[in-house]
Amino acid sequence: MAAPEMPANLAAAGTALWESIVPDYTLRPDEVRILHDACREADIVQRLEDALDGADLMVAGSQGQLVASPLVSELRQHRSVLSGLLKALKLPDSSSGAKQKTAHTSEQARAAARARWDRRTAG
Repeated sequence: MAAPEMPANLAAAGTALWESIVPDYTLRPDEVRILHDACREADIVQRLEDALDGADLMVAGSQGQLVASPLVSELRQHRSVLSGLLKALKLPDSSSGAKQKTAHTSEQARAAARARWDRRTAG
């Protein structure tokens, strides 16, 4: 099975995430889509972290009071989204787990094909 194509226009964080997963795991099409989204989120998180680097964490609010910078909240939200996307991939913790995931997927495919064949020959 050919490796999926990396999405266009990924920045460094998204590219690094893609390259850390794709060579080691065989992904279904739905998992590839989740990984695409996770890579885009990783880039957003990096941009927000870069914007916050050296910036004030507290800024003046609408009444002149000190409030947390809106970037802090956005960063927290995007980190949460990225975490959820990565959890949705359900990747094993080790490369041996990756081999097991691939083997399990192949085993499921064989079982499904066998069931289809059995239905055809039974009739």
